[in-house]
Amino acid sequence: MPPEPADIFDQWASAVPTHGAPRGQTADSEAATMPDDAHDATTAAAATPADSIPATPATLRRAVQELLKQGMLERSAKPALFRHMATDTARINALLEPLDLTVRLDEHRGLAFVAIAATYQADDEDEDEWTHPLVRRQRLTQEQSLLLALLRREFLQREQESGLGVPVQLTVDHLLPQLEIYLGSTGSDMQERKRLLNLLDNLRGHGVVSEVDAQERFTIRPLIVHLANPENLQALLHSLREMQHARAAAAPGGEA
Repeated sequence: MPPEPADIFDQWASAVPTHGAPRGQTADSEAATMPDDAHDATTAAAATPADSIPATPATLRRAVQELLKQGMLERSAKPALFRHMATDTARINALLEPLDLTVRLDEHRGLAFVAIAATYQADDEDEDEWTHPLVRRQRLTQEQSLLLALLRREFLQREQESGLGVPVQLTVDHLLPQLEIYLGSTGSDMQERKRLLNLLDNLRGHGVVSEVDAQERFTIRPLIVHLANPENLQALLHSLREMQHARAAAAPGGEA
């Protein structure tokens, strides 16, 4: 008697791979053909669960989040977070390393800020050397650059007089004559004051000055020391001074 044809359910059962192995291949034959290094890596991954990796402490997480959110962190504003950042700088840099970023500390002035890692290289060789996918370039106008140079000079002079870490405060009236030396007088005190207030408000967005209060006072923030190259700022002041002399000489009755 010829054998009965296999039931369709028997055919399906015989086609199911064993322990997830491909059809027609058993789990033993799959393990036999797996490279030793891949097999060891699979075994190690199974033996080391993801939840066994130590988590970043909550305080350090908050410090890094604040640093990335604002781009900087001042000890005067958040002393506890700054303290954790100062004591765990190496660990923070390890967290920022995949982003090609690093944290720089100015403990004397109580400042921490994000910077592009020295090892970073842009993909496009024609790009500026510091261009970074997570860092946006912010250009300053000539007047903003001038005010930045004046504020930086004031900040450093006050530091020499009072010492590092002492808040540096100025008034709008103190800056007006200095700005007029380079930009010239408009003939309207109200217009010149409004121009300076607008410039200060623009620089406030860059983190170098505080908001001007009701008495027209403001604080120069310590980031200004690290924001611009001093040689470039001095060259800017020299160039503007020459322009001012040229305007004076060209004016009626001016010296040739």
